[in-house]
Amino acid sequence: MTDSAARGSADAAAVVRDQAEFEALLSRPRVEPDVTSAYGEHPDQVVDFYAPRGGREGVPLVVVVHGGAWRAPYDRAHLTPFAGFLASRGFAVANVEYRRGSAEEALGAEAGAGGSEPVAGRWPETFDDIAAVMDALPALVADALPQADPRRIVVTGHSAGGHLALWAAARHVLPVGSPWRLDEPPLLRGVVAIAPIADFTSAVELGVCGGAVVQLLGGEAELKARRDNADPSVLLPTGIATAVVHGREDIVVPQAVSEAYVDAAAKAGEMVGITLLEDVGHYPPVDPGADACAVVAEELAQLAY
Repeated sequence: MTDSAARGSADAAAVVRDQAEFEALLSRPRVEPDVTSAYGEHPDQVVDFYAPRGGREGVPLVVVVHGGAWRAPYDRAHLTPFAGFLASRGFAVANVEYRRGSAEEALGAEAGAGGSEPVAGRWPETFDDIAAVMDALPALVADALPQADPRRIVVTGHSAGGHLALWAAARHVLPVGSPWRLDEPPLLRGVVAIAPIADFTSAVELGVCGGAVVQLLGGEAELKARRDNADPSVLLPTGIATAVVHGREDIVVPQAVSEAYVDAAAKAGEMVGITLLEDVGHYPPVDPGADACAVVAEELAQLAY
């Protein structure tokens, strides 16, 4: 077999594996929340709350932000098994929904043949929603999930949700004048970013999720102007404990994207821990049926307790 043929065979095997892992995640039974609360008037401005199993009180709250390239077909439903898994491990859980791009907003050629693929995200609504839900959480949790300790909040997110989790923890270093900027760091114990789209430069170079980063920021013309308000690798240092978990076999968001973020943090004088999981692709870290998911839960526990 020639080198090119060998690479082609390896690439095909990786795609088959990725699809199998994706289908395994989607096959998990949906776990219904204990309470759903609205943080705005739009149907997507809601958060599902899961009480810690076992009747414990004063437990850490894990805020979960789902991925899906900031595109509308992928909502919080596919992470309900993950949320239920964390609740079974003794965490209080908030599974966040937010506005994403829709098929009606497809960007012509960038959106694929026939313009049928939804655009990634909405500017500024996607960011409006993450800021709004994080600001609303203390009051929502007090009412819907009194078992949670508001002094012990950890944010986690997968893929595009990993980006948003990192961004939520960095609002105090947004440019002056940004509508989402906080005057002080958010009251978080830390962030666990799972296979995050954490560095926009490398994500664009690698074509992650079909150009999703460019779409999220509104197009090529806006990429440079808006990056300082959106790219976690620019919003450093945060002073908030951060850990990254990434599968070495991830072909959706290659580990190089996380490594670029960790490198950027180091250059800014901040240490970000990174755990690279052998023989793991994009989806197992949020699949309760996979061993990688327990690794994520342990990372969350180390920051929360």
